[in-house]
Amino acid sequence: MFDPWNTLIIDPMVNGLLFLYDVLFNNFTLSLAVFTLLIRALTLPLTLQQQRSTKKMQDLQQTDAWKKMQEKYAKDREKLGQETMKMYQQAGVNPLGGCLPTLIQFPILIGLYQSISSALALAPPQLLHLSQRIYPFVSSSLVPVDSRFLWWDLGQPERLLSPQVLGFGLPVLTILVVVTSWLQTKLTTPPSADAQSKQMSTMMSLYMPLLIGYFSYSYASGLALYFLVSNIATVIQYAAMGKVNWRRMLSLRGNA
Repeated sequence: MFDPWNTLIIDPMVNGLLFLYDVLFNNFTLSLAVFTLLIRALTLPLTLQQQRSTKKMQDLQQTDAWKKMQEKYAKDREKLGQETMKMYQQAGVNPLGGCLPTLIQFPILIGLYQSISSALALAPPQLLHLSQRIYPFVSSSLVPVDSRFLWWDLGQPERLLSPQVLGFGLPVLTILVVVTSWLQTKLTTPPSADAQSKQMSTMMSLYMPLLIGYFSYSYASGLALYFLVSNIATVIQYAAMGKVNWRRMLSLRGNA
């Protein structure tokens, strides 16, 4: 029976990870990092579309017509909403245009988590199920893969155990993910002249890193590694394009 999710999402991801594992010296950490960069490359057109849409909206909110409209209907929220949508249409701005890459990330994350769990199979039933997923051009002798890196087991949540010092496992990878997610969110969210948009941006810059941090803390550390590599790649990409405003990024007051 044809299963679209497994056939189109899980199986290609599993085989992609195993293929990279084979050519990258049987290093699953390196394979996952390269796999992350490949996913970013594939979704780059959507990311550029998001940047253009966000810039277009930002430019619109800087115009005199926008500011006058905001002042004129400041006390009539319903009319303000109608006029805002009308101005978006006239300017050719899609207010949801910047959300598409974010929405696409969710099935990717779910598929990646399931792919990591499948590729790191250890128990005989899991190995049997994995062997049925492997494409003919991928060597089945690769499994089971080595999931260890430093103190990490990429198939398990990461904790740096130091009971003598702290008495509990310190989630170092999760902390790095939260910090880089916050920087990445600040970087990719341009300042807005609209009070409502500014408030939403401030909330996103706080809540999204915490949500991603929760996933990193609770699920396989391979997923956290994906977040970390993706965040660092985003910062490097923007820095290379000269779009990093470090003063605004490190400001805790939101997009002022």
